[in-house]
Amino acid sequence: MRLRLAGAVLLSAAAYYVYLPLPSGVSEPWKLMLLDALFRSFMQASDVAHALGVCHRIHLLNHVVSWVEEIEARSCPAVHVTDTVLGGVPTRVFQPKGGKQLKRGVIYFHGGGWALCSGRMRSYDHLCRKMAEDLDSVVMSVDYRLAPDAVFPAQYHDALAASRAFLSAEVLERYSIDPERVCVSGDSAGGNLAAAVAQELSSDDALTANFKLQALIYPVLQALDFYTPSYQQNRDVPILYRPIMARYWLQYLGADTSLEPLLLANNHSSLDQPALSSSIRSKLDWTALLPAERRKHFQPVVRETGSPRVMGEVPQLIDVRAAPLLAEQGVLGRTPKAYVMTCEFDVLRDDGLMYVRRLQDAGVTVTSDHYEDGFHGCMVFAYLPMMSKVGWRSMNNYIHWLDQNL
Repeated sequence: MRLRLAGAVLLSAAAYYVYLPLPSGVSEPWKLMLLDALFRSFMQASDVAHALGVCHRIHLLNHVVSWVEEIEARSCPAVHVTDTVLGGVPTRVFQPKGGKQLKRGVIYFHGGGWALCSGRMRSYDHLCRKMAEDLDSVVMSVDYRLAPDAVFPAQYHDALAASRAFLSAEVLERYSIDPERVCVSGDSAGGNLAAAVAQELSSDDALTANFKLQALIYPVLQALDFYTPSYQQNRDVPILYRPIMARYWLQYLGADTSLEPLLLANNHSSLDQPALSSSIRSKLDWTALLPAERRKHFQPVVRETGSPRVMGEVPQLIDVRAAPLLAEQGVLGRTPKAYVMTCEFDVLRDDGLMYVRRLQDAGVTVTSDHYEDGFHGCMVFAYLPMMSKVGWRSMNNYIHWLDQNL
């Protein structure tokens, strides 16, 4: 009887820990709850280790990710897989066997808040392997340096160096890639890097080859407004919580994470900030850039007075290499045809949707692929153990778009 009682108590405690009220429209809520419980457990353990001085929280999280998820480069009957270096940056290459003599080419940057994950993870390996096979394309998955050991602009420089090498005549010839059918892509923080690289290289007339497409998967594109409608609506929706995104930004920019409450209050973008001109503010004015069905009932949060020291300590917040949404229209107009995936239950939804509008206003052809039941990171959870339905659907649609346009 005591064992039964103890079991019931433990089961109730586990259910209490796992259960999280979620919006009714989110795909497969119980799977997301279980995933979130697992993530919260790891993050809480890493916070304890960090507080005790055992190691940095990010180092522990990456150690767990490496132990659980990273796999060796293993070829299969359809795809040859190798680890190499691209522009001085570790990269995993997926080459389809057979098919056309000249291949399409995709360079891919993984997500993880510029601090976590790797192209060697099982989820990214599966994604890139499928892309290589389905598209008859050479896919190069880049392992850029990570925070806290490397901070902005190191990740950007790695992405840029790898992209320049990818577009070089030597690499294109070695891997039999058609120079007129190449794409830059990435998810989340990797989508940020892909957008920044596309902006930089589209203006480089010295390149003999350049990207035909940019494909951005729920990208993070700005850190000046943490009160966009999607940040307000999804502040308590896993797996990317609003405070976590602010912390990722501060870690990426090499700033003091004690500034997190100021970012979350929008004190860093108050009206008394001399560094924030009306031109900069217009580039993320969601009241003008978002459609009414996304603005809903939410109101902007703009402080009259804030914390001027934040912009002084972290001027990178308005560096377009870190925040591609802030680019000038002329720069955006030179970027390639675009695909932007967004998810309704994602704090970053409006970053992507505002970028869609700004690209369109600049004359760029854009496909906006929105998932009403999607959540942040869903595409990389298409495979086991989660087998997310919206993840599988979004991945197939993303690959289909590449197939039709690349």
